Amino acid sequence: MTPTTTGSFPRTTTPSAPAPAPPAVIPQALAIWAPDPPTWGQRMIPKAVRSAMADLGLWQEPRPLKPSYHLAQVIEVLTRYGWCQSFDFSPTGRMCIRGAQTFLESTGHVTMIDREKSVNYLQSQLARQGVDMDFWQWNDLSSNTFRGVEAIISAASDLARKNGE
Repeated sequence: MTPTTTGSFPRTTTPSAPAPAPPAVIPQALAIWAPDPPTWGQRMIPKAVRSAMADLGLWQEPRPLKPSYHLAQVIEVLTRYGWCQSFDFSPTGRMCIRGAQTFLESTGHVTMIDREKSVNYLQSQLARQGVDMDFWQWNDLSSNTFRGVEAIISAASDLARKNGE
């Protein structure tokens, strides 16, 4: 604050507004991205061999994400590879919600337990919207759009994050 004088009374200028807080930053280790599909060579290596190679530092296994991050990663996978209905995996490589989750589980980006927790958050969010069916059946409704699917998954991710998962 800078003092100024007006007549015989000292006066101070009004302080400037505080700078806004920086946006939340996700640590690089937890950056959400859509992984590349495993190569044929990677698919041929049994999990036990990959684990042994990881122990020796010759292989880096993906880090499984908790439900809130997993759901955000599902959105990234659907954005990158495309969203579809009626198929887990379409002939052109698009995926539905369940297909994206299967892809992420098969590549080690989510555990079966955390995937099940994510499904519970999806079901809870659909119930809040008045939908009484499994998420994969809801995905296939002809009235759904990718934006609507993305909004439900995002809301489920927010719910998981609020619950510390």
